Amino acid sequence: MKIIKYLSSLIITLVIISGIAPPIVEFPMHWYQYPIIPGLEDKFRNIFFHVPTAWVSTIAFLVSTYYSFKYLTSKNDLYDIKAESSASIGLLFSLLATVTGALWAKFNWGSFWNWDPRQVSIVFLLIIYFAYFLLRSSIKNEISKNNISAVYNIIAGISSIFFTFILPRMLTGLHPGAKGGKDLGPILGGSISGNIMVTFFVSLLGFTLFYLWLLNLRTRTGILMKELKYD
Repeated sequence: MKIIKYLSSLIITLVIISGIAPPIVEFPMHWYQYPIIPGLEDKFRNIFFHVPTAWVSTIAFLVSTYYSFKYLTSKNDLYDIKAESSASIGLLFSLLATVTGALWAKFNWGSFWNWDPRQVSIVFLLIIYFAYFLLRSSIKNEISKNNISAVYNIIAGISSIFFTFILPRMLTGLHPGAKGGKDLGPILGGSISGNIMVTFFVSLLGFTLFYLWLLNLRTRTGILMKELKYD
């Protein structure tokens, strides 16, 4: 895991530099120059951070759901720890996605909050997973806590799929990909240059590796806390 830790740190550092430093020019002549994206201009740099944080939150919630299912079928406490650990990381990155998305909304749509379906969806996800941790903290019996929270987490995971992939496409909104909208965004719409695309996918890789390192670290912490609790 040390390799993943250092590799993710290196990649994210490079993404921060390559996301902020390169100049934006109308007619790029070099690989280190970014072209102007109509309607986004300098604000497009947020794509290197907002989308990866949303991506990691989605992965984390789905992985958490998987481990809750594994716990119910095996009753292995390690899976419960992994489910809780991944959900906590997903909650953190959902908050980061909300903040970076609000900044983008401010500069593109005029205000931090516009009640766009994507914004509403992530609020529901935050409420659902805050409730998950409140549920865990409210049950004292260890076995009951693990079983009940696992069932809840599976339902939450199914809900996360609906709120992330389905609801925003069922309603009209300002965010790319909304119902009735022709704008698929710079990534899916294929309107960005190759060097931006490379930086974007490298960012996805870096944030994904960072998630894997955090999951390992959080799981190990959870195991130690459980051992101390029963010592």
